[in-house]
Amino acid sequence: MLSMADTEQADEQVAADGAASATKADTRADKRTARLAGQIRAFAKTHGGSAEGQLAHIGRGRTRIALVGANGEWGTLVADSYDSAKGAAELAGITLQDDFDGELAAKVRTGPYEWSRMAGIQVGGPANP
Repeated sequence: MLSMADTEQADEQVAADGAASATKADTRADKRTARLAGQIRAFAKTHGGSAEGQLAHIGRGRTRIALVGANGEWGTLVADSYDSAKGAAELAGITLQDDFDGELAAKVRTGPYEWSRMAGIQVGGPANP
């Protein structure tokens, strides 16, 4: 039979194990956020030196980061959570817009690839792979 002191020690050990597990999960999340921030900075550097972005929930807790570079090129990244996406954008120092319309959408430069894909999909062109 366990005494009260033994029970308290067991409870403390369970709490300590849970805290250590949470710390490891936080460390992994911080690393993923930092990696996303690096990708955002690299995108901005490659596409005119700066970028703007917009965050959108895409399901199952994941968040899309839509990026528009200063030169009008655009791209997307996906984060495991909204907090991670927002944190990465803040670390990278980009401006986040509420919506992907109006001024942000007007900055997007599309090329022949995008136009052929849009026309092909709408006019019965080849199916997406």
